[in-house]
Amino acid sequence: MEKDKEDLAHPAPVEEAESQAVKEKEEVPPQPAAAEQKECRSSSLAAMIEKEESFSPPAHPPPEEKNEVTEKSAATNEEVAVVPDSGKEKQVEEKKVPQTLVSFKEESNAVTDLSDIEGRALEELKQLVQEALSSHQFSSAPPKKEEKQSASVIQETSKTEALVSDCDVGTEMKQSAETQESKVEKTTEKESQEVAKEEQKVASSSPDEVTIWGIPLLKDDRSDVVLLKFLRARDFKVKDAFVMIKNTIQWRRDFKIDELVDEDLGDDLEKVVFMHGYDREGHPVCYNVYGEFQNKELYQKTFSDEEKRSKFLRWRIQFLERSIGKLDFNPGGISTIFQVNDLKNAPGPGKRELRLATKQALFSLQDNYPEFVAKQVFINVPWWYLAFYTMMSPFMTQRTKSKFVYASPSKSAETLFKYISPEQVPIQYGGLSVDYCDCNPEFTIADPATDITVKPATKQTVEIIIYEKCILVWELRVVGWEVSYSAEFMPEAKDAYMIIITKPTKMSPTDEPVVSNSFKVGELGKILLTVDNPTSKKKKLLYRFKINPFSD
Repeated sequence: MEKDKEDLAHPAPVEEAESQAVKEKEEVPPQPAAAEQKECRSSSLAAMIEKEESFSPPAHPPPEEKNEVTEKSAATNEEVAVVPDSGKEKQVEEKKVPQTLVSFKEESNAVTDLSDIEGRALEELKQLVQEALSSHQFSSAPPKKEEKQSASVIQETSKTEALVSDCDVGTEMKQSAETQESKVEKTTEKESQEVAKEEQKVASSSPDEVTIWGIPLLKDDRSDVVLLKFLRARDFKVKDAFVMIKNTIQWRRDFKIDELVDEDLGDDLEKVVFMHGYDREGHPVCYNVYGEFQNKELYQKTFSDEEKRSKFLRWRIQFLERSIGKLDFNPGGISTIFQVNDLKNAPGPGKRELRLATKQALFSLQDNYPEFVAKQVFINVPWWYLAFYTMMSPFMTQRTKSKFVYASPSKSAETLFKYISPEQVPIQYGGLSVDYCDCNPEFTIADPATDITVKPATKQTVEIIIYEKCILVWELRVVGWEVSYSAEFMPEAKDAYMIIITKPTKMSPTDEPVVSNSFKVGELGKILLTVDNPTSKKKKLLYRFKINPFSD
């Protein structure tokens, strides 16, 4: 089975050999830092402290984690720390951002990074493409001169036969036939000369200018990136890649892709497939929500007959073309898409119409859009889906299977956070990104969030230390809730009383997914956000905050 076809099929679940990122900590003496901050009270500053009931002395973090936390501190004037309940020396915890699980590593598109074999293959393919452009192989084929020539010969031969049938004398018949044969030879010679002139004219004309996804086939570094996609789809087999390019160009011409991009095909399917945010490596994220087809009216409107299925295919290709138009084909740029496939309430394999439409779409995409998928993550996966595609696993290469990740409903949000930051994940998938309401205009998708794993039967406290008068705004959620949440303000003065902002409240999965609040702080102190997890399961806590200074 060809590899590019496998990339768009669904393989078996990947093995859980991917290790979890281990949190590491770094000791920092608390007093000097505090003194330094108090000297700079004119600038907005908060120190966020995460407290657990049980805590062991941390180890030093790797350099790259330290750099990341330093950047966040510079942008938000905050420190990230963990304090043991015993009240001993404060420990700074630099929370390690979960890295993308690089079971599949995208290759570099820079020519200098290619191996010798890959570099030679690229040069050979460029030579074939140049020859094809010069000889107009990518253009629509003109009527063949050979066919015209054959028609002329047949016509003259018919005239000869008619003349022979009218002759009574053998000598006259022979002379007439010889005369006609001479005419046929002259006609053939004339046609051959015309063919030669036409070929010479074609050869002397300028090469074709062929573009694909808005990129010329041969022009600059972007052209190399496009050609490398076809080469990788065919394991750097040059002739196979060249044939694939020719077929793709012809398919785009037949399908009228350039016209399709500007067509108005309606917005009935905008909730089925949509782009939202970016993953941790900068790939745009595309969400495919198959559960939307449980709507019988939408299902019938989309798949009930061949004409509707054809329109669905055109809409899906139009969506992909518009998405590709936003990619960066320069070497080092992002030229692939991160796919998230939500299988919650997805129609089962018994839906024949959906199966036909999906098969038709897969064939079109796999043959004409090579190497556009960076990663495929399947969430809310039902048992039947895994069982079905387990049978397909032996027929797929390791490269193909390494692009796929599967997650059950209970692991879906956690899996997404490994690849996509919480502030970039839509709220319906466990994140904080809400772009369809004004529930908290203080925060946008650009405001970073922190995610913490709350252990079973553990109380987690986030302390935000305030060094000046301000209004503190925060968002907090626990995926799936089933915890208690409270918020308090503890003034710095020893004789002051704690102020309850939100009393301990049990939060259930049916409650609002995100808690948003604010508090006006008129004196130095700290905000305490506490989450108590009484369950036997670990929970994912997400939060972010802003400090808006004010003066009397």
